[in-house]
Amino acid sequence: MKTLQGTHCYLRALEPEDIDHVYRVENDEGLWSVGETLVPFSKYVLKEYLANSHRDIFDVRQLRLVICDSTSHSFVGLIDVFDFDPHNLRAGIGIVIAGEEHKRKGYATESINLLKNYCNTHLNLHQLYANIEEDNKASISLFEKAGFELIGIKKQWRRKRSLTTGKESYINELLYQHIF
Repeated sequence: MKTLQGTHCYLRALEPEDIDHVYRVENDEGLWSVGETLVPFSKYVLKEYLANSHRDIFDVRQLRLVICDSTSHSFVGLIDVFDFDPHNLRAGIGIVIAGEEHKRKGYATESINLLKNYCNTHLNLHQLYANIEEDNKASISLFEKAGFELIGIKKQWRRKRSLTTGKESYINELLYQHIF
């Protein structure tokens, strides 16, 4: 059984050739609030990151995988395991599908299910969690469809700034959990 291979997509390790895709995702200001980033990343920094991406999850406490289309083998997005806690057997999960042409085609759902299977089978995790801004209806629907349950609300947890108006506000963050 291949835990990282699905019907429509598969997950694989980062490669140096992914630099342009990772650069585009990491420097998309619309995603910065999700990753809690405030500054752009240079290609130099990302090349160093890619060069060290082979390090063991037990050492760096995170794992980033590339989502690829099963037919064309093209880059679809990224899926992350972060805050890996080998003592309590839990970790966070994050996902980004790059480009409108890849959205609403089932890649995200299948990728989350592949990652859940991998985390349960190979990392022996007891649970995964996801932090989702309350206005991100697509992610809420995605994680609920993947079997995650809403377990908490962090009130006014994230400060958001509109890229168009510059207006700042605070938004609740929802905590979703999946227990194996």
